[in-house]
Amino acid sequence: MRPVLFDSSVYIAALRGARGAALIFGGIASETAIWLSAVVLEELYAGADSRQRRAVERLERDFERAGRILVPNLADWTEAGQVLARLGEAYGHERIGRGRLTNDALIAMSAARLGITVITVNRRDFGRLAEFRPFAWEVANA
Repeated sequence: MRPVLFDSSVYIAALRGARGAALIFGGIASETAIWLSAVVLEELYAGADSRQRRAVERLERDFERAGRILVPNLADWTEAGQVLARLGEAYGHERIGRGRLTNDALIAMSAARLGITVITVNRRDFGRLAEFRPFAWEVANA
């Protein structure tokens, strides 16, 4: 099975104790390599309270030890900008919330570079990105 990474939306559901989070994480085969995006890590820190921050710190530490933190490189940033430009032309720059999509585009482009599947509950944004740059992604059943 190809490696996976969870979008922030999945971790947020888990941090909030959402009942479906166990089903999401439990559905991943034990031999599947799980990666953490540095972009997701930033989003989690930005939204965490003090209790949640400790959980995010453990997450960071564990993925760092495993050598599985995915950091966008220059090509990922460039490709994300190009995809957002095409998406803006198609849907209107004001309607797509380009700033909001930047992080999702970086997650998608860097995951695509390494052949990693993105798992998210954010069907709309990742679906739109996939229209302009195919990458592997799945919607979690939360």
